[in-house]
Amino acid sequence: MGGYMQPQGHVQVVTAMLEDQLNPQAALDMPRWKWTKGKTIEVEADFPNHLALALARRGHDIVKVADSISFGRGQIILRDPKTGVLQGGTEPRTDGAVVPW
Repeated sequence: MGGYMQPQGHVQVVTAMLEDQLNPQAALDMPRWKWTKGKTIEVEADFPNHLALALARRGHDIVKVADSISFGRGQIILRDPKTGVLQGGTEPRTDGAVVPW
């Protein structure tokens, strides 16, 4: 992730892993949003409609974006501190793979 999406994407992915207890792949798979200016928030096409409507009711201008590439890309590798087992996840918005060796 780069530019102004980088901190927004990092917060979304880390929050999904810590608060929602999602594994790396599930956290990367979650639909994303990004604040662009003022009260404008862009959301991916598969962003939950009930959340988009709730944001709109709070005065935000919601824009659904068909192309997900501007919502960042990432890969994650975690090591379980107790077992040492590695977990990986790769971005569904671009090419990538988790490959063990």
